[in-house]
Amino acid sequence: MSSPRRQPRVVAELGRPETPQETADRKAENSRNYRKRKTINNLVYSLLVCVGLVLIIALAVPRADSSLLTEVDYRSVAADAQASSEYTLANPELPERWSANRAETDSSGGVSSWNIGLLTPSSEYIGVTQGFDANETWLAGQLRQSAASRTVTVDSIEWTVYDNRGRENVGNVEYAMATESGDSTFILFGTAADGEFLTVASALTDQILANQTEGTD
Repeated sequence: MSSPRRQPRVVAELGRPETPQETADRKAENSRNYRKRKTINNLVYSLLVCVGLVLIIALAVPRADSSLLTEVDYRSVAADAQASSEYTLANPELPERWSANRAETDSSGGVSSWNIGLLTPSSEYIGVTQGFDANETWLAGQLRQSAASRTVTVDSIEWTVYDNRGRENVGNVEYAMATESGDSTFILFGTAADGEFLTVASALTDQILANQTEGTD
C-alpha cells in the first residue's frame, strides 16, 4: 500500500500552499539575504582585523621622549660668533635638562642682534635676544608693544618686566624681561614660569656686566 501523498505546505502569509514559482522565488530571496549577511559579516571582521593591526603597529613603534625639534649646541655657536664680535655675547651656562633649538645672529628691524632659543626643563620656551645699538622702536617691536609691569633685580642687575599673560595675540611674548648694558640691550621672552626666567637672567649676569664697558668709546 503506497503512503499518502504529502500535502503542499500552507504558507501563513498567503493562506494557501505556495506555487512552484513562489517557492523558487522564496528560496532565491533567502539565498540573496544569506549572501548579503555574509558579505556584511566579512566586512566587519576585516575592519576589526585592520583596527587590530593598526593598534599593534602603534604600540610597537618606539616613542621618543625628547622634542622632535633639532637641538642646537648654542654654547659652541656662541663661542664661534664671539670671535668676530666686539661685544661679549649672551652665552648662559645653564643646569642640565636645558637645551636650545636656535642660536644665530640677525639683522631684521635695522638692528643687529644675537639670538638663542632655549627649551626649559618644563618644556617651555625662553628666547634670549641681545641687540646692539638698539633703539626704542626696535625694543617695542621685539616686545610686541608690551607695557612695563614692574622691575626686578637679579644679581645687582635691574630688569624691566613685561607680563602679558592673559593677553591675546602676544605670540611667545607671554612674559618678558629687558635690561640695557653699554651698547647692548638684553631681552628674555617666552612662555616659561617666572623661576625659569630668573634662572636665565642670573646665568647672564657676568656677560651683562662685561658689556657695561664695551662699545662705549
